[in-house]
Amino acid sequence: MKIHFIGIGGIGISALAQYYLAKGHQVSGSDLISSEITDFLKKKGANLVTGSHKAENLPNDANLVIYSPAVKSDNSELRKAKKLGVKCQSYPQALGDLTKKYFTIAVCGTHGKSTTTAMISLILVKVGLDPTVIIGTKLKEFGQTNFRMGKSKHLVIEADEWQASFLNYFPKIIVLTNIEREHLDYYKNLGHILKTYKEFIGHLPKNGVLVANKDNKNVSKLKVQTSKLQLKTQDYGFKQKESEKLKKILKVSGEHNVYNALAALTTARVLKIPDRVSFKALSKYKGAWRRFEIKNLKIGNCKLKIISDYAHHPTEIKVSLKAAREKFPNKKIWVVFQPHQYQRTYYLFNDFVKVFKEAPIDRLIIADIYDVAGREKKKTKKKVSSRKLIKAINKPQATFLPKEKIIDYLKRNLQGGEVVMIMGAGNIYDIVKKFSTS
Repeated sequence: MKIHFIGIGGIGISALAQYYLAKGHQVSGSDLISSEITDFLKKKGANLVTGSHKAENLPNDANLVIYSPAVKSDNSELRKAKKLGVKCQSYPQALGDLTKKYFTIAVCGTHGKSTTTAMISLILVKVGLDPTVIIGTKLKEFGQTNFRMGKSKHLVIEADEWQASFLNYFPKIIVLTNIEREHLDYYKNLGHILKTYKEFIGHLPKNGVLVANKDNKNVSKLKVQTSKLQLKTQDYGFKQKESEKLKKILKVSGEHNVYNALAALTTARVLKIPDRVSFKALSKYKGAWRRFEIKNLKIGNCKLKIISDYAHHPTEIKVSLKAAREKFPNKKIWVVFQPHQYQRTYYLFNDFVKVFKEAPIDRLIIADIYDVAGREKKKTKKKVSSRKLIKAINKPQATFLPKEKIIDYLKRNLQGGEVVMIMGAGNIYDIVKKFSTS
């Protein structure tokens, strides 16, 4: 089969492209920008075009077109496909079809999805269940990629709630890490979010299981709403002895990662996997790409600890900064943050201000807001900016800088020995490449 992917460079859709490559299908695709991901797919055998979306990018003999949810209906490749009568599916729809063919474990929640998915996957690999995995980050254990092809009936996926994507999935086990106000460009309020999660949980079969974080207040609210569904629920939460044991063995920092590990451990118990196997797998987990990823680098003659982190929601930022302070109690911590999406920054503005006002850090640099193509409203762009964020934070150690000026600023002002956190879900991680390894 010949499958064409529109927006193939996305972190989720690229994993699905790898799945079809592994199955022996011919894969082509396009994306507006070239990246590490598109370069990797080319090496894997995909025929890719980057730089633009044009009708001619689509092979005339394509059997299936899979497109990113960010792709608009007027996309020239998508329009051509429909005109030719080619079957077209969004990435969530295509992944949804796979979830019906496998024993699927879907990890959902506002925070911790990627790490929890990774931890569950590695436990399943360790015990010999040989899962197929589609995840929203790259793992060292998977050869620095976001996909693993297994030979068993087990599929582990990261189930995203943006635009209610996860309503396309039909898993046997749902792992629910936490729920907060997020993606308010789509959801009207928390009630709308809870209602959508309730609908997703309703996709579980009669013998399905919900693994839920009982310590999260909104998960508890949801469980009250879903009580009539008579689900099998396996709760997890902070138990002193168990949590302390996990904290000692985990290579990844922070209490939030203890919770991620508890979710993975509980899921393993549902699958009757012995704890000794789970703890062994968790102890060897090396962390994921851009999830509190620590590197020893230099800028000029200054030796530094660089932490590349994907945090872009106020709660994620808070727990990452807390983890950094716990790990490096005596070092100066600098944070370079790129807000992700104007609408998120606008709707959660006060939460961002509060987090950075209270942050246990020594210096804060905020870059321009990362403009997410196809997801921004012009009127929102006029209402919020990084300069307004800095003004509201109102701390002498907080400053605004355009992204292109940050490296020079760091070169002039760092003394050596500092911890520098490069934080955000956009392209801010590019500046990590400006540091040297020797």
